[in-house]
Amino acid sequence: MDTLKRLEQVIAERRNASPDESYVARLNAEGIEKIAQKLGEEAIEAVIASLSGSREEVVTESADLLFHLMVLLQARRIKLDEVLAELDRRDGVSGLEEKASRSE
Repeated sequence: MDTLKRLEQVIAERRNASPDESYVARLNAEGIEKIAQKLGEEAIEAVIASLSGSREEVVTESADLLFHLMVLLQARRIKLDEVLAELDRRDGVSGLEEKASRSE
């Protein structure tokens, strides 16, 4: 968890850097639509790697996916702790029950 907390801090620091010097700043300068698009691309790459890639490719693509999710959360001003609290809330609840509760 420390790694994700550190990543959250680094993304926050780089968000307002020069887009010429920071990938995070460049993504933010291009807007939430670009960040969401990039997250989607990384998700697809993770799926493809899980189906036909090596273990190493799955690990690499998973890291890219987590990174871009963290960039999106930061852009939306959502703290990692909020996502973790939601996961804690779901702890011990069947995935089927949780999903059904959202459609009620």
